[in-house]
Amino acid sequence: MPYKPDFLLIEDNLIDQFVTKKLLKKGLNTNPLFIANNGKEAIDWLIKNPIHNSLVILLDIQMPVMNGFEFLEEFARLAEDIKDKIEIFVLSSTLDTDEIKKAKENKYVSDFWNKPFRLETLQNAFL
Repeated sequence: MPYKPDFLLIEDNLIDQFVTKKLLKKGLNTNPLFIANNGKEAIDWLIKNPIHNSLVILLDIQMPVMNGFEFLEEFARLAEDIKDKIEIFVLSSTLDTDEIKKAKENKYVSDFWNKPFRLETLQNAFL
């Protein structure tokens, strides 16, 4: 049986939300996609929604309220049984090499993908 995680998109840009949703549907015929508009919404969602299956988080860096790096700091404080079921991919259009390096070096981040990411990137990761 293929890997079929749920997805949480942490992204404030409505166009990026729409594009990502379409890519996930087309490329993976995804389970429900949950959307948080910033890191704070995402942390609150993770605390309120028990994770029974595996969860993939697609995380933007630049957002209001709580950015991607602040989210990763808060994520580190969550219970291990929550973190163990989650895989995080940072999605960003940043060209800042320090931000890219910081994301890639975070122990909770599986990979860094440039936005817009390609359908093949998604399929290679999950099919």
